[in-house]
Amino acid sequence: MTRFLLRRIPQAVIVLFGVVTLAFLLTHVVPGDPARLIAGPNASAETVASIHHQLGLDRSIWYQYGKYLVGLLHGDLGTSFALQNTPVAGAILRALPISAALAVLGVLWEAVLGIPVGILAAYRPGKLADRTTTLATLIGLSAPPFWLGLLLLYVLAFKFNLFPLSGYAAPYINYLILPSFTLGLGGAAWYARLTRTNMLEALRSPYVQMARAKGMPERVVLLRHCLRNVLSPLLTMLGMDLGYFLGGVVVIESVFGLPGAGKLTFDAIGTLDVPMITGAVLFAAFFIVVMNLLVDLAYALVDPRVRR
Repeated sequence: MTRFLLRRIPQAVIVLFGVVTLAFLLTHVVPGDPARLIAGPNASAETVASIHHQLGLDRSIWYQYGKYLVGLLHGDLGTSFALQNTPVAGAILRALPISAALAVLGVLWEAVLGIPVGILAAYRPGKLADRTTTLATLIGLSAPPFWLGLLLLYVLAFKFNLFPLSGYAAPYINYLILPSFTLGLGGAAWYARLTRTNMLEALRSPYVQMARAKGMPERVVLLRHCLRNVLSPLLTMLGMDLGYFLGGVVVIESVFGLPGAGKLTFDAIGTLDVPMITGAVLFAAFFIVVMNLLVDLAYALVDPRVRR
């Protein structure tokens, strides 16, 4: 275990360094001038030049990059261009709990809806449940998240007034049910298909046929023998989804007006807020790397062959 961690942690640091470098350079390649956006379209050239100097944009890109790396080594992600010199780390950390709650609930919806439906479809292949599941998953995978979110907002929030339309206030769970369900629905369709495919393969395997020949109950065969062998790919996808969602879900948070990390990133892109964009990308990459590492460690609990 120690050797595994000593090998993976330096790899994670290299990945994060590459992500930061790429994000920083790409934000400077994109057409646009942050100083002009801050000053406004009617600002004079002197005002724009002054903002350039205040933000350090009049220096070379390599000087800015080096300065950013030095600050990063000291835990400083810089200050936001658009949020009146607000520290980037503080702004992201304030928005992170909302994205974290949305991410956890979204992954729960994916697992609760997708895995049981996939097991049911695999247990009765070709029957009505299987065909209905196939059609439902096709619709779920085809529906764009922003369209599904707007549809649910219109029907459940506007027409029937069951949920708030937008924002985030106490009781917080009321503002998270609809966004997390929208987030998890598309993933649930994918998990249902993945579970069905792997479960069908497990049900046709010799060890399952032997367990049935010994007279084991179907519940034991499904949950102890089949599902355990299906968990490895499911763990991978659930862990990666959680890491991706923790970095902020831009579309869902923007549609539902949630002030999370995704909405913060969306607003930063609109104003070419380079420190905020780079910081948000760094946080997102960090969560993905950490969840990838945790998933690899969880394999040892699910599959003894990985432990050996």
